[in-house]
Amino acid sequence: MTTLSVPDMTCGHCKASVEAALAPLAAKVEVDLATRQVRAEGAPTAALVAALAEIGFPASELT
Repeated sequence: MTTLSVPDMTCGHCKASVEAALAPLAAKVEVDLATRQVRAEGAPTAALVAALAEIGFPASELT
């Protein structure tokens, strides 16, 4: 499972947008608004980061 930091995700609408952008790519998506982290399974990290960048949410992988 890939964990991404999405620092610009600040509200419920942001969370919904992130989930909608990643749902077609990943088998499982978990968004934690409190920590501003996204966990996704079943998709390459680069594809996840690119999908979030397209909707205005820069993301980076947490190690």
